[in-house]
Amino acid sequence: MRRNLGAAGAALAGQLVNSPDSIAVRTSGNARLMATHSLRNPHSILAALQHRPADVLELRINLKGASDPWLAVAALAREHQKPVHLPLTDPTRIARSAVDGGRATGNEATVREIATVTPKSLFQKTDQPGLWLALDHIQDPHNVGAILRTAAFFGVRGVVMTRDQSAPLTSIVYDIASGGIEATPIAIVPNMVQVFEIAKEAGLWILGTSEHESRSVSQVDHNRDWLLVLGNEEKGLRRLVSERCDELCQIPPLGEVKSLNVSVASGVLMAVLTAGRSA
Repeated sequence: MRRNLGAAGAALAGQLVNSPDSIAVRTSGNARLMATHSLRNPHSILAALQHRPADVLELRINLKGASDPWLAVAALAREHQKPVHLPLTDPTRIARSAVDGGRATGNEATVREIATVTPKSLFQKTDQPGLWLALDHIQDPHNVGAILRTAAFFGVRGVVMTRDQSAPLTSIVYDIASGGIEATPIAIVPNMVQVFEIAKEAGLWILGTSEHESRSVSQVDHNRDWLLVLGNEEKGLRRLVSERCDELCQIPPLGEVKSLNVSVASGVLMAVLTAGRSA
């Protein structure tokens, strides 16, 4: 389980250097106590600065000709007294960032990983129906990132992910999520079935999804607190996980293609289950 050391994990000191196009800073201090990620999506970096600025350790932005999102990152960094380096000019590093799913600009930020939460703290009900997600053995980081982005858009209250045989929260996930990873609490667990029991004790219902089911998601009671379970890209829900769900549903196809990518399907399901709710 990850330790929630947050901003207290490292002491930062900076040396300010002015440049016509950028403001540079060199950080020093204690050894890092949590893993870090190199983020290259300005929206992901901006969200990190908004939610946990102390965990943004270093920024590299060339302000000359920068797009509006990067200018917004630089402006917020200044508000938090976090100047940035000029980008690294190593062409192989920039090329690699594009291959890894980043932007080939050289602009980036080093950010500590988020602190995950416990399932018990994740399932906090209110007087309004809520929606939570469970990602069971989803292995493509692009799918995980897209799901987290969509979850933040639809106001999902929390996401629980399996630890094993699943995509870890890498820099790719952060950047694809485009800030969504900062907005939604995440729990990473070894056993999804045990989490179902915790969710049920908190008053949630477990809703599984399968293209082989006959019941449409539109027929599901939208006034319940649901933990929506999404299965592996190829195999779907595992048998034991499916058996522990309270209800199962599908997205009925209207055309010749009978299935959807899991990240696309998750968006459809979230849209249906949150229809009519206010922010």
